[in-house]
Amino acid sequence: MNLARLLGLLACTLLLAACGREAVREVSDGPPGDRFDPTLIERPEPRPEPRSAYGNHSPYEVLGRTYRVMESATGYHERGVASWYGTKFHGRLTSSGEPYDLYQLTAAHRTLPLPTWVEVTRLDTGKTIVVRVNDRGPFHPDRIIDLSWAAASKLGMTELGTAPVEVRAITFEDGPGDTPRPARVPVYVQVGAFSERQRAHRVVQDLERAGIGPIESESARTDVGHVWRVRLGPIDEVSRAIALVDRVAELGLGRARYVYP
Repeated sequence: MNLARLLGLLACTLLLAACGREAVREVSDGPPGDRFDPTLIERPEPRPEPRSAYGNHSPYEVLGRTYRVMESATGYHERGVASWYGTKFHGRLTSSGEPYDLYQLTAAHRTLPLPTWVEVTRLDTGKTIVVRVNDRGPFHPDRIIDLSWAAASKLGMTELGTAPVEVRAITFEDGPGDTPRPARVPVYVQVGAFSERQRAHRVVQDLERAGIGPIESESARTDVGHVWRVRLGPIDEVSRAIALVDRVAELGLGRARYVYP
């Protein structure tokens, strides 16, 4: 068997896995049985990545319908219904060829390039997460994205099964580097969230000495205890937000991230 035929068969196998998932999810899927603490779920850092060797074939057909993979995720945003999938597919291959891990913040989408980073906001609560799209689906016509159990847990929708969401693609600057571009403006640049008030105060002083502002410092109670957040903004220009992320890194203050009001 030649290499081209072998790759073609593998691509079909991965797509059929995504299609088969739809047929059994409703009756046999679910959350993990162990008492996993959702606060231990790691938050991914968006970064530019090459397209997957699998899962990007276009057009493709599932359940009698034809889908075309987008040439680019730039500018993509959509509102609709999100669903989730869990234990039934844990460890199985996704359409991109990666194993599905229900404890990671990932998702399936019908037409976004694989992989694509997206911001998912639950419309009825305002909760927002960032996930990496590495799978195909959902193929129910009334849903736009299928979240991993971890992602659904972060949005507080595991008991409901579905929830209204807005999905926005995260794109990146051209050329080298790994700074994610804000999905929209206005935006805040969060320099850090600290468990100690004094640490947050020192960061504020470092920013003031560097002439960076406006600075916003606030305290909040979370699942893991009290935190003090240090943010810059609000910022109305994408280019300035990106420049601030780079400037924070130059000061040695770590990796800043975007937060939307």
